[in-house]
Amino acid sequence: MERLEGYLKKIPEFKGANWLIRTPLAIVFILQGLQKMPLSIEDAEAFGLPMSVWFFVAWGELFAGIILLVGGLTIALRPGVGDLLTRFSGIVICGIMTGVILISEPESIMYVLLYEHFHLMLYCGGLFFALRGNRVK
Repeated sequence: MERLEGYLKKIPEFKGANWLIRTPLAIVFILQGLQKMPLSIEDAEAFGLPMSVWFFVAWGELFAGIILLVGGLTIALRPGVGDLLTRFSGIVICGIMTGVILISEPESIMYVLLYEHFHLMLYCGGLFFALRGNRVK
């Protein structure tokens, strides 16, 4: 076991690894929010949602992605504010993805695991930033 730990300590550490998750997650949410613009009642009805919910989802996706990037960039200037922004963005992402998964009316948890894997990965990315904030390496 000590030999394994010795090898692991020799592996260099990459300090900006959170950006490998943060950047694509933010881009996906920004693009999803932009795709819903301009907001229309027809699009909302196609998903069986009232216009008020559609409005919050579209703007929530857009701003969650932007705030996730801004939260990561403010680490040097205002660490506490950046951490709070990152956590807030993660919570919004989790909320939106929970709604997306529930709207698809999955038959079982296995259905979610097998066929909603993209949504599940986005949910896990949001959960990661909601729980860790900017306290990542």
